[in-house]
Amino acid sequence: MPASDTVRLELRQAEQLFLTNNLQILAQKYNVDATKALIIQARLYPNPNFNLEQGAYDRETGKWFETNSHGEEAAQLTQLIVLSRKIKKQVDIAETNYKLAEDSLYDLLRTLKLALRGAFYNIYYQQQTAKVYNEEINALNKIVAAYKEVQGKGFVSQAEMVQVQAQLYSLQNEYQVLVDNINDEESQLRLLLQVGPYTYYKPVADTGIVNMDPLTYSLRAILDSAYTNRSDLAMAKDNMLLSQQTYNYQKALAVPDLTLGVAYDKQGSYVQNFNAVSLGFDIPIFNRNQGNIKNAQILIKYNNANLQLAQKTVDEQVFRGLQKAIDADRLYKGIDPAFAGSFDTLARNMMENYMKRNVSLLTFLTFYDSYKQNIVQLNTLLYNKVYALENINFLTGSNLFDK
Repeated sequence: MPASDTVRLELRQAEQLFLTNNLQILAQKYNVDATKALIIQARLYPNPNFNLEQGAYDRETGKWFETNSHGEEAAQLTQLIVLSRKIKKQVDIAETNYKLAEDSLYDLLRTLKLALRGAFYNIYYQQQTAKVYNEEINALNKIVAAYKEVQGKGFVSQAEMVQVQAQLYSLQNEYQVLVDNINDEESQLRLLLQVGPYTYYKPVADTGIVNMDPLTYSLRAILDSAYTNRSDLAMAKDNMLLSQQTYNYQKALAVPDLTLGVAYDKQGSYVQNFNAVSLGFDIPIFNRNQGNIKNAQILIKYNNANLQLAQKTVDEQVFRGLQKAIDADRLYKGIDPAFAGSFDTLARNMMENYMKRNVSLLTFLTFYDSYKQNIVQLNTLLYNKVYALENINFLTGSNLFDK
């Protein structure tokens, strides 16, 4: 594998790179611009139609394309007059489609932002755990190396050395699994930031978010934020509006449009140089757009049901998300602030005492295993608390808990 470049990365830097480089966002922005262009198209009126006729061959004179007094020439100019405010209704539909495209962009941003922040903090806390594995593996490597130096001299039994090596191999295997998990998160982060595959990030996290209280805001306030800011809920409302606008437009299409025209015919009428005006329209006997109108009516009911489902989904997701955040906060507040620091001190003392043969191998290995498990659980708990708050931001479409 080629060597990786290690880059220190703050969350704000990551978000800026994400907004600048992410191709999914860029593609969706192009889609928004393309949809906006359709509003221009919807405002346009039909073009007039001009038709010109020239006599090709006169059998009496035997001449082609005569333009003298014997030749036939005719012209007609027509214009379609759109009735029932169809153009206004087309513009309404185009504007709602544009808003749907915008909401889709915001929903993509909301979803990817959670993925970005989740990966960032997950890498950070897993790297903190990896430090503990590194320290423990290095300590056991020193012990194994020391044992090998005195092997066969009666200072250390073969059984004791095997136990230490077994613990070392177990730790190395667990450490490799942890590194694989970190690499998976790194891969996800690189995809979000659209950077090269050989960049290794070292997150510099402001862990102040872990001290934020999820009960800072009431459930009512959090729900109000979700109702106001959730882009997926806005999309459900826009789809409902779009179905109503489509129904109005389909009813308008049942009203025939008018075609007005003027015509001139040099030789082909009952008099020479004939001039006329014309008025035309379809007679709605067979096709009154019945099927499309019925389809639009059903889509109103369909989108209304989806809107109700979206509203109930928001209620349940926010309630459950707040529950998870409260549970994670309760576990976090139950941690002794001196817990991690005291374990670091105890670990160093335990190593020294074991090397001096003041404690038994069993006590030493049991302590280190407990030390490792507690650090793993501590970092997992801290990540869960941070992610629970980030999830509330996601569920409300806001930055209620932002650090």
